[in-house]
Amino acid sequence: MSARTKEKEPATEGRVEHVNEVRLVGRVTQAPEERLLPSGDTVWTFRLAVTRTGDRGRSKQTVDALDCAVWAARPRRSVSSWRLGDEVEVCGAVRRRFFRAGGGAASRTEIEVRTGKVIRRAASG
Repeated sequence: MSARTKEKEPATEGRVEHVNEVRLVGRVTQAPEERLLPSGDTVWTFRLAVTRTGDRGRSKQTVDALDCAVWAARPRRSVSSWRLGDEVEVCGAVRRRFFRAGGGAASRTEIEVRTGKVIRRAASG
């Protein structure tokens, strides 16, 4: 193989492709809430409780409570009808968001939801 041919080989050879995709199925434990941010953007937020799997007893914690944020219009419309206790499926990515808070800069890690659907409605009471 000549030096000229070697230069044309893909630069990604031998590299691992990074992936940031999550699929969660859980119960809504904090009702979806619409927030208008100082930037003028609208975001819906909610909390999802997901049972841990594959932990094999390493932790006494059996559930993770995950903060979720919905920025895109289509999933916001769906999430706006969710209620406490609904069993839902969401797909998206893990994001760390930085913002200004009272004491200066702050950050939070959350699930940025791209799609979501109700699997089972909470019982009306």
